[in-house]
Amino acid sequence: MNYKNFPMVPRVIFGRGSFNQLNEIIAPKRLSMDAPFIYLVDDVFKSNSWLTSRILLSYDDRIIYISTEEEPKTTQVDNLVEDIILSTKERPSGIIGIGGGSMLDLAKAVSIMLTNEGETKSYQGWDLVKNPGLYHVGIPTLSGTGAEVSRTTVLTGPEKKLGINSDYTPFDQVLLDPELTRSVPKEQWFYTGMDCFIHSVESLQGTYLNAFSKSYGEMAFDLCQEVFLNDTDMSKEEAEDKLMMASWHGGMSIVYSQVGIAHAMSYGLSYVLGIKHGIGNCIVFDQLEEFYPKGVALFKAMKKKQGIQLPKGVCTDLNEEQMDAMIDMALRLEPLWENALGKNWRRKISSKQLKQLYLKM
Repeated sequence: MNYKNFPMVPRVIFGRGSFNQLNEIIAPKRLSMDAPFIYLVDDVFKSNSWLTSRILLSYDDRIIYISTEEEPKTTQVDNLVEDIILSTKERPSGIIGIGGGSMLDLAKAVSIMLTNEGETKSYQGWDLVKNPGLYHVGIPTLSGTGAEVSRTTVLTGPEKKLGINSDYTPFDQVLLDPELTRSVPKEQWFYTGMDCFIHSVESLQGTYLNAFSKSYGEMAFDLCQEVFLNDTDMSKEEAEDKLMMASWHGGMSIVYSQVGIAHAMSYGLSYVLGIKHGIGNCIVFDQLEEFYPKGVALFKAMKKKQGIQLPKGVCTDLNEEQMDAMIDMALRLEPLWENALGKNWRRKISSKQLKQLYLKM
C-alpha cells in the first residue's frame, strides 16, 4: 500500500506579541536589495497603525492592501502576479500574507504562480503544480480557517471553486500571534471558529479517518467547545490563544483526511451567491442533522450561547439555472463526498436531495 508523503509547515512561531519578530525572521531570506518582500495585507488594516507600523519595509519592499469583500479568484491571482512582475526589478524574495483565510490563500497562490507558467485556473485541482513557489509566510489575523497550515489555496475560477492542492502550497513559515485577532467582530469570530469546528466534525466522522487525523481532529473539537460553550469566566486572551491552536489542529486534521458535506455545499453557495466561506459553512451545517447529528446539535448550542442569528432564505430566489449550477459545483468535489459517505456515495445522495437541503437555507 502506498501512503502519501505530505509536507508540513517547517517553521512556526507562536506567542502573544510574536509579530514583532517578523522582520528578524524573514531577513535571512532576502535574496538581494532588488528582490523585495511583497506583503499582501487585508485592507481592513490599512489605517491600523498598531499593526502596519511594525511592518518595516526595506529597499523595494511593498505592501499591497487587498479587499476581502469577495473571496479570492483565479483572475485576481493572475492580476497580482502580473503587477508584481512588472513592478519589481528581480523576482521577489518572498510573499507574506497577513489576514484571514482569503488573504492567506492569496499569498500561497501568488507564491506558486510567480514560479509556474500559465493561468492560475489551470492549477485548480490536486498535484498539478510543477515548480516550488517563492518563500511564503502566513500570518493569520482570524482563527478557524486552517489556511495557515493547509496544503490548499481555495480559489473561485471561471468554471469552479476549487483549491490548488499541492506539496508546494503550504507556507514555509507561519507566525501565530493571538493578539492579532483582538479586534475581530463577534460574528466573524464565531463564523471562522465554526469553520474549524466543522473541519473537525467532518474529519472525525469521515471514511478517510485514521489515527493521525483523529488525534488532531479531537483536539480541535475539544478546544472549540471550550471556547464557545464554556460556562466559566475564560479571559478573552485565553480564548484567543485556544482558538488559534484549534484552527491549527483543525487544519492538520484534514491533512491525511478530508472535509465533507458542509464544505462541498458551501462551495456551491460561494460559487453562485458569493457567500463567504465561514458563514456559508454555518448556513449549510445548520441543516445537516441527518448526516452529522451530534456535531449539528453542538453547533446549535454554540450558536445559541453566542447569540448568533444566521441569515435565512438565502436560496429562496434562485432560478433553476442557478440552483443547478450550485448543485453541480457541490457534486464536483468528489473526495469530500467520498470521505463523508464512502466509495458508493453517488448511491446515497442525489441532486434532488441537495436541492431540498439548499431550499431550507
